[in-house]
Amino acid sequence: MKIATLDNPGWTVSIDLEETELEGRDYIRQEINRAPQDWIRAWTAEKTFHAACGPGNLTEALTLLRTWATTVAPPES
Repeated sequence: MKIATLDNPGWTVSIDLEETELEGRDYIRQEINRAPQDWIRAWTAEKTFHAACGPGNLTEALTLLRTWATTVAPPES
């Protein structure tokens, strides 16, 4: 897991999902834009959960991850 700062300002989060129950699940890209410093983008790519957010949105971004991770995935068709 990596949490780093952005220079605009904000946060970036990368969490490796390889060899976890979440490895094969997709998180459909979400973009929430409320104000110049109140925003979140979250998605999965290459077996990694990614989020970028404004300076006050880190908890909200991690909550999106937790909610997705603890929700049962629909059965595959």
